[in-house]
Amino acid sequence: MSDPAQHDPYRALRQPAYRRYLLGNLIGTFGIQMQSVAVGWELYERTHSSFALGLVGLVSFLPMMLFFLPVGHVVDRFDRRKVVMAAQSGLVLAALGLAGLSLAQGPIPLMYGLLFLSGTARAFLGPSKGALLPEIVPAGAFEGAVAWNSGTWQLAAVVGPAAGGALLALSRSPAIVYLGHAVLALGFLFLLAGVKPRAAPRPPPIVSLDSLLEGARYVRRSRILFAAITLDLFAVLFGGAVALLPVYAKDILHVGPAGLGWLLAAESLGAVATTLTLAHLPPLRRAGPALLRAVATYGAAIIVFGISRSFLLSFLALAVAGAADSVSVVIRMTLSQLGTPDALRGRVSAIHSLFIGTSNELGNFESGTLAALIGPVASVVAGGLGTLITVAVVAAKWPEVRRLGRLEGALTPLPLIADSGGSP
Repeated sequence: MSDPAQHDPYRALRQPAYRRYLLGNLIGTFGIQMQSVAVGWELYERTHSSFALGLVGLVSFLPMMLFFLPVGHVVDRFDRRKVVMAAQSGLVLAALGLAGLSLAQGPIPLMYGLLFLSGTARAFLGPSKGALLPEIVPAGAFEGAVAWNSGTWQLAAVVGPAAGGALLALSRSPAIVYLGHAVLALGFLFLLAGVKPRAAPRPPPIVSLDSLLEGARYVRRSRILFAAITLDLFAVLFGGAVALLPVYAKDILHVGPAGLGWLLAAESLGAVATTLTLAHLPPLRRAGPALLRAVATYGAAIIVFGISRSFLLSFLALAVAGAADSVSVVIRMTLSQLGTPDALRGRVSAIHSLFIGTSNELGNFESGTLAALIGPVASVVAGGLGTLITVAVVAAKWPEVRRLGRLEGALTPLPLIADSGGSP
């Protein structure tokens, strides 16, 4: 076991390629979060429908579900940096389209079509970024790099929604926010162009069903990885309340678009403080119990948010939820990358992104649909209770999670099954 006094929280930041990646991810996420405020506000202003907000989650999730197998294949067979850049280009095009459509007050179905394009780009972006990270960060600094990456992502998610809400309140023009996202996405492209990952041989791009499914088989064989992803899937599927924040801001808390921006930023504010603290601490010694406690805390905080009528209490509850979720993210991402062979990182990252997309985007659809049936408050409280039940079920079914200790140096990737697609 390494001496905590020898822990260097800044080792990853001393790598120039990682710094460019980190800054690019920061501004790219900032733009995405700004756009999310504008999309939710514009749709609710034009439709006054919770179901319309839920559909945003559905059209964003569908590309992840439809394309996760070919996405993993592409990421494992081609230059991962170029895949990230291509995905960012797709986000630029979608944002420009949304700006033009908003200015013209175009049809709502076309808006959903552009959100589907944006979701397709993000379906490629998540797995390619996750698989690229080990190519630009030394192995011994990876857990710290995940914490820095999560912390800066959350920092962008703090400032992005607040800035998006403020800009929307000042201009009353969602198109301005969409254009801002396009500019920031271009900035990520520029920064990534200067990143030179460590050379990694790529097998020939041979496509077969066996090759496409290898990532799913690997996740299923790794009980701890499968349990961690399952925990995230159902916990956030039940506990997600993001889709209903426009309803809370407008009709329950009465805080307007600027307040909506701060509510959207609240979870990330709590997450920033937690992930930056984790980056400065030695690796977790009992990662499994920490994961279970974090997800249970998340569920309890969502229940408090659901019943609150105070803006301050609602903000604090979401901040606690974000702090708890950040612990889960660092543990889960480290498990996924350190416990997976390089030849399968793209396909495993695609499976991981599918589960994340299911829990977040499909969870938004579930929240919007359930709110239309039983009301927003009952929907949020029921989701928090579902999260607590999920923790209990996972802890009972996978005792390996309760016994999991340190991540770094304790995880050995499982041996590869023969891959007819050309993987070594």
